[in-house]
Amino acid sequence: MRETSWSMALRASGSPRVLFLIAAVLLGGCASPTPVLPTLDGRGSGPMATVQATATVVATQTPRPTQTPPPEATATAVTSPTPDPTATPQPLVMALAPGVSEGMRTALAGGDLTLPDGRQVRVVGPESSVARDVLLRVVPLDKARAASEAAETALVQERVYALVVPFDSLRDDLSLAELKARWAAAGDAPLLASADTTVELTALLGERVIDPLPLEHDLLKRLASDPDAVGVLPFEALDPTYKVLVLDGQNPLSNQYEPEGYPLVLGLILEGEGAPDVAEALRPLLGGATNRNLDRLTQLVMTGVTAMTRLTADRMETYGYTYPAEVISDVLRAADITHVSNEVPFVQGCVLNTTSGNLIMCSDYPYWEALEAIGTDIVGLSGNHVNDFGRQGALESLAFYRERDIPIYGSGRNLEEACAPLITEHNGNTLAFLAALAWEPASAWATADQPGACPFYQEKDRILQSIQGLSADPDIDIVSVELQYLETYNAFPTAQQVDEFRELREAGADMVTGVQSHVPQSWEPYGADDPGGPGIIVYGLGNLFFDQMWSWETRTELIARHTIYDGRVISSEILTAVLEDFAQPRWAMPEERAEILSRIHDAAPARP
Repeated sequence: MRETSWSMALRASGSPRVLFLIAAVLLGGCASPTPVLPTLDGRGSGPMATVQATATVVATQTPRPTQTPPPEATATAVTSPTPDPTATPQPLVMALAPGVSEGMRTALAGGDLTLPDGRQVRVVGPESSVARDVLLRVVPLDKARAASEAAETALVQERVYALVVPFDSLRDDLSLAELKARWAAAGDAPLLASADTTVELTALLGERVIDPLPLEHDLLKRLASDPDAVGVLPFEALDPTYKVLVLDGQNPLSNQYEPEGYPLVLGLILEGEGAPDVAEALRPLLGGATNRNLDRLTQLVMTGVTAMTRLTADRMETYGYTYPAEVISDVLRAADITHVSNEVPFVQGCVLNTTSGNLIMCSDYPYWEALEAIGTDIVGLSGNHVNDFGRQGALESLAFYRERDIPIYGSGRNLEEACAPLITEHNGNTLAFLAALAWEPASAWATADQPGACPFYQEKDRILQSIQGLSADPDIDIVSVELQYLETYNAFPTAQQVDEFRELREAGADMVTGVQSHVPQSWEPYGADDPGGPGIIVYGLGNLFFDQMWSWETRTELIARHTIYDGRVISSEILTAVLEDFAQPRWAMPEERAEILSRIHDAAPARP
């Protein structure tokens, strides 16, 4: 039999006391129960601990007067065992209720779910026989919020969904009653949703009887093939190729949106012991406490030609300086960033000239009140009238903006200033704005030491490089470029305009806008799967505040309302207006809006 290291150490010691103890061990097989003592590594187990404990007990029963163990030896014999510091805590079991989608199951099962105390979270399905600690359920938001007030219950995430149609659809809204009818397949008009969306919305709308789509990205094709179809998407899956519908008067894109009044929002709720800690671990895997965080949303409104001069100025002098803004101001002012493209300089004491052929234009200082009334935050100055009152008039106008802390771009005191980007931040979204004049006269162009607009063709390489650099900058989320282009009076852009606007998009611009057009022109949306990612080209917005009442086309106006969420463009809404009384836009009536939208959609250029 092989000697143990412990027996070899005893034999080598030659100690009479040790030999006595060994003999006592061999003779003391019926001694009282053996206490567990710490081993050399402190774990209270192993052959060394057994021999040491037994020897001590037997020696106590038959002591030799000269061999009494010292007090410290006895103290060692009764020391309590030390717990194992490396013991692995038992995992916490989280069961997923039937309303949790397969996509969410995959995200949770594949993520690192570690609690503050070191426990892992094990994810099981509702069919599992394993005893669960917590349960994740999908319920309507009001029930989720009410339940989250209870102990050992936590609201993990609020999830918002949107009704969508293709971007070029004329449909604008849907009632809740029609949504429910489509969900229940109670008519011929379909409601399309992926399998995951269908599972999750069952908590709100009940069981479905029609087959879901296999994948989210099939939705746009299916919608395009059926003009009566409406789709459902989770908020984070939106992009500008879809038009978001207003549902029962509520628009989920709005920065005024309230989840309590919106029909398509639900809650993920966790129930069971330790639910709050588990909820904290789940949220990063699901994208946060909501898939629509208002603190990450920015609404940008962009408008067309503004020239408060001639008959527009006459009406302002007659009815008040805010007269142009009075009907549409509430909507424009509600945006987080409201843009104006102002074509003419501010010149103090500008003399009113209502001659129809007058092309030397300016605005008096008080006219700013109209732009202030719509909540103007930034002003693009790429218009070809910026130097109508000479270089000195341009300098005066630039000083007018600077003295009032109004951010401007597209013009400057010299070429460097004129072509520099304006960078602004809102709700964690950083936007860069560039503007240039791709039209004449040359006297409107800035030079190395003279004021004016940034000349597009002379500075094209610089502009493209600037777009590329801004797009590649990790601190810049959105690049918006606007051009004062060749003025035409057609809804369709010229072939050269299409090529050059797309060139700006390919260089890295998320949004490209034509601010030259005096009539509405077509729009071109891009999705998440397109090269360059989601974005939009707007070939022309038409007028905002200008006196062109001489045709229906010049009276009709477009206003772009872009929604930027978490650093990307997720939607571009087309607002439609009609000019009245040479100065004051009003919102288009339904039949007018349908005509305007049909006109610009029909004029859209063919996509590659």
